[in-house]
Amino acid sequence: MDPTALPTEKKKILIVDDEVSFARMVKLNLEKTGAFEVRTENKANAALAAAREYKPDLIILDVIMPNMDGGDVSNQIKRDRQLRGTPIIFLTATVSKREAGEGGLNSGGELFLAKPVSFDTLAARIQEHLRPPADSKA
Repeated sequence: MDPTALPTEKKKILIVDDEVSFARMVKLNLEKTGAFEVRTENKANAALAAAREYKPDLIILDVIMPNMDGGDVSNQIKRDRQLRGTPIIFLTATVSKREAGEGGLNSGGELFLAKPVSFDTLAARIQEHLRPPADSKA
């Protein structure tokens, strides 16, 4: 069998967003590309457990959610030995598209994308965050 014919491994994405229909729409669009395996979690207080179990390559995280906000979830993930290096992209309605621009807003080393976000923009930012840093030998 030709090893170049083997499919590349799908990247695992965890979406944490209390808007069930939004999370489902993003999941379906990402999975349709064939490049991603996607899991959704709609309760912020269950996000850490979901991430530990699923071991995603990247987390898409809503900022404003009931019971716990995205910043709190992000802090839990960064304190977790298994997950601390997992890239996070925040999606939020608290930042306008004008403020964030098409490429998103970097704040405190984190990327924030304004909701609603185009699928093309989201997919491009995901690919950027999944690439190893230019100075790594990976």
